[in-house]
Amino acid sequence: MENNISPKDKEDETRECCSKESCEYKPTKPVSDDIIPHILNLYGSCATPRDFEIYASNASFEDPLMCAQGVKQIKSAFYSLSKIFSESRIVEYSVKENAMSPKKQEILIDNKQNYKFLGKSIDMISLIKLYVEDGKVVRHEDWWDKKPLRK
Repeated sequence: MENNISPKDKEDETRECCSKESCEYKPTKPVSDDIIPHILNLYGSCATPRDFEIYASNASFEDPLMCAQGVKQIKSAFYSLSKIFSESRIVEYSVKENAMSPKKQEILIDNKQNYKFLGKSIDMISLIKLYVEDGKVVRHEDWWDKKPLRK
């Protein structure tokens, strides 16, 4: 016996399912796919102006050493990496993306960063948390040693 469900019935069934919060929003393509290459460039001291287009104009960036408000200050923070370190890059990472709603995501990047300072190699474990709204990063936190930022 065939199951003949009309497209209208299927649409109603889907709407009912979602309105009862028994299903979750699943984007067709992870937002992180468009953002991660730019993050790798930022941390690799090879950022171009295009890499900063991932940020909303009022975005913020924070790590244990600094807090930047707006794209201009965020650019300054990342452009200064090459002035302090002879090399910097993310050498290993894994990504987890949480859809909070159709237009809001949280991207967690569990990573290992490597820096060269005065000829010495420094490895650091970090958790990068990106809060994304409408495809743009509104908040970027870098938790060194995976420890939450102090408020």
